Amino acid sequence: MGLSTPTETVDTAAPTRAMQRYAAEIYRLQQDHDHVSLALLADMLEVTAQAVSRMVRRLDAAGLVTHTRYRGVRLTPAGERFSLPAIRRHRLVEVFLVDVMRFGIDEVHPLADVLENGIDDHIEARIDDLTGHPRHCPHGDPIPDRDGRMPVLDDGPLSAYDGTRAAVSRVRTHDGEKMRYIYRIGARPGAALEIVSRAPFNGPLTLRIDGEIVVVGREVADAVWVRRDDPATG
Repeated sequence: MGLSTPTETVDTAAPTRAMQRYAAEIYRLQQDHDHVSLALLADMLEVTAQAVSRMVRRLDAAGLVTHTRYRGVRLTPAGERFSLPAIRRHRLVEVFLVDVMRFGIDEVHPLADVLENGIDDHIEARIDDLTGHPRHCPHGDPIPDRDGRMPVLDDGPLSAYDGTRAAVSRVRTHDGEKMRYIYRIGARPGAALEIVSRAPFNGPLTLRIDGEIVVVGREVADAVWVRRDDPATG
């Protein structure tokens, strides 16, 4: 696993934490979208289309995003770097909520959205210490280090995996019901699984997890991300 180090920086004196929150959400969404539509961004942040349009104009003026009409936005390299402290803060808070406060893994994303706004660098450092300097959030997503470097994961959705044996790297959904189901069948980060069979035409996958046979549909297979279960590359 390597580290990505953006080469551009941005003067963050003028940009606000609200701008950083938007940048962080764009960062998350562009992992699955070439461009992030303003409608999708508004939906994920639970704000109005007008609020998103205003913020995108500010981000664009600050050199943090590029906005392509009718397609959406993408972070610039400087924008990616600007977003990473918010990504780090959010994922550290998620670890704290699960490991220290004992919240369910399906509860922590919206809670972290609220709590991270009141956390300064000092509290963040204490959370990092208390949780043992974690490298991944409870859902398996990597946590940027203090220098703003994001670990690079060589993984992808189970639905597109071309092998037979795999290790679950992360669970990529914020849907509580779906997440609870995925954890209930054992497909949590770190779990080893075997693809027993695939139904044609994007049909369900039959998996063996911890010796148990389970059948999952495309929606679940899209949310479970895996890497090759190979100790030499792990």
